[in-house]
Amino acid sequence: MGGVISASDPRWIEPFSGLHESQFRKLVGLVRRRGGDVRRGRPWRLPLEDRVLLVAMYWRTNLTLRQIGPLFGISKSAAGRILDHIAPLLAFTPARRSCKHTVLIVDGTLVPTRDRTLAASSKNYRYSTNHQVVIDADSRLVVAVGLPLPGNRNDCRAFSESGVDRPCRDVPVLADGGYQGTGALMPHRRRPGQERLKPQQEADNAVHRRARSRVEHVFSRMKNWKILRDCRLRGTGVHYAMLGIARFHNLALSNR
Repeated sequence: MGGVISASDPRWIEPFSGLHESQFRKLVGLVRRRGGDVRRGRPWRLPLEDRVLLVAMYWRTNLTLRQIGPLFGISKSAAGRILDHIAPLLAFTPARRSCKHTVLIVDGTLVPTRDRTLAASSKNYRYSTNHQVVIDADSRLVVAVGLPLPGNRNDCRAFSESGVDRPCRDVPVLADGGYQGTGALMPHRRRPGQERLKPQQEADNAVHRRARSRVEHVFSRMKNWKILRDCRLRGTGVHYAMLGIARFHNLALSNR
């Protein structure tokens, strides 16, 4: 039985990947170069384009594999094997070091995750993982995504423990007040006994808020992918989902 959805029909590509057809084909080419179409052992039932679209649809809709498999004309177990094989190949590669004239913004976001070996009860009252994300303040492209940490981990610790501090060295980084001791540029705070901030400090904070809001816009775009609202994946699945969605985000933004 054939599937309902296929990348051979361009109408399915943009709703599930957020990319135009030419961008999607470019992404498939990258996955192919990374070994996504290496033929060893039992051949894949689906062509590479459909396998990439299946993973994008899984992340976008958060349907179960039992629901997605029949849409592509394959079984649940075959869909699971495709997800395990293709997801690491879609992963975004973080920058090792940024240009000195770049301004970066860092913030953490919570992803509700059912794997309690990774997650912890956090301020959203759910078991979540803390993901540190660094973006370019000018282009809003994602520069780095940190390793997932328990959701109750403070941002100041998560900044270094997740590994996102490496591309932030020697460049200005904007952050909120939770990044004390990291060297990031934070808003002015009232000192003990100080009733109000000085007018210049208030103005500086207003500029800082407007600039830092860009990372919140990136989070809102990334969380259109419903896997980041309730992740059922275990082990490294949530990390590969974040890295893959960051790649989709950057592709869609850089080709506007």
